[in-house]
Amino acid sequence: MLQEMLEGELDDHLGYEKYEHSGESGANSRNGHRSKKVTTSFGDMDLEVPRDRNSTFEPQIVKKHQRDVSDIESRVISMYAKGMATRDISSHLEDIYGIEASAEMISKITDRVLPEAKAWQSRPLESKYIVMFLDAIHYHVKEDSLVVKKAVYIAIGIRLDGMKEVMGMYIGGNESAKYWLGILNDLKARGVQDILVCCVDGLSGFCDAITTVYPQTDIQRCIIHQIRSSTRFVSDLKKVYKANTQEDAWEQLDAFDSKWGKKYPAAVKSWRDNWNELTSFFQYPYEMRSLIYTTNAIEGFNRQLRKVTKTRTVFPTDDSLLKLLFLAMRDITAKWYGKPHNLGLIVSQLMISFPNRISDEDFA
Repeated sequence: MLQEMLEGELDDHLGYEKYEHSGESGANSRNGHRSKKVTTSFGDMDLEVPRDRNSTFEPQIVKKHQRDVSDIESRVISMYAKGMATRDISSHLEDIYGIEASAEMISKITDRVLPEAKAWQSRPLESKYIVMFLDAIHYHVKEDSLVVKKAVYIAIGIRLDGMKEVMGMYIGGNESAKYWLGILNDLKARGVQDILVCCVDGLSGFCDAITTVYPQTDIQRCIIHQIRSSTRFVSDLKKVYKANTQEDAWEQLDAFDSKWGKKYPAAVKSWRDNWNELTSFFQYPYEMRSLIYTTNAIEGFNRQLRKVTKTRTVFPTDDSLLKLLFLAMRDITAKWYGKPHNLGLIVSQLMISFPNRISDEDFA
């Protein structure tokens, strides 16, 4: 593959393909090859780097003086992480470089990330998190010659330093509180000793699963899910969940009911029925609330995962799904470098709100 890439680069540089007679008129032309040993992810191999008569050819795939070309593999993996199927990558390489790399070969290259993905999944975690978001997205996977629907359980935490972190992604059966209980126990075994606030959806038994493992954790019904459900009917609920107090929020809900209640009774009823669970964040300082109800923490992450996986209707194995999700996660989180602009104020408020659970030593 590398050899054909180099030949293709020289074709482009000279403006004509090998064995054509365009170079016989005195213009620049091919001038043999030079041997070069390079290191790849498959081991050392010998290449024959083509040369031109005017010595103006500067190869890019294997640059002059470059001895390690294992990054070729990373390029293939990068295309895979962007959502390109193995056959599309194979076709892309052939179209661009005129080389043949089978879909099976591409699959073997991308399989090399599986040990890294599984090591990431079992890595140690921080001992304390300000907020943790739990959610699941679903995919179709082949299992025993059948196509079944599987849930990918995702945990995202906000650490004490204000940075977001994907704590884990777990592939399991249909979403259930029992499976979440196993995940919470896994997080604890990996070092998570305390979570101040946990945001969840309305799954039956979810709260019991959390309090079994983390009895001190405050549970907040996820505003993200509620807004997403309600915005099927109406788009503006900010006045409710961004009110200064719970009393103000109730007044805004009454106003919302007066305006939309007759037309969309289900949307209003959902807010009233789940009011206590939805508005528990009002007990926290204003500076901390945005960490809890922000739509960027997990909703944006899931949306980007769906964007990468939208071309895959069925995954052949759990490992193939994990492989793509891990690579997509790595790309997405590479851009997670921002912290809350008022982190210092949030930290001081946290130490007041949770005096026996966090202290100055946690932020040293």
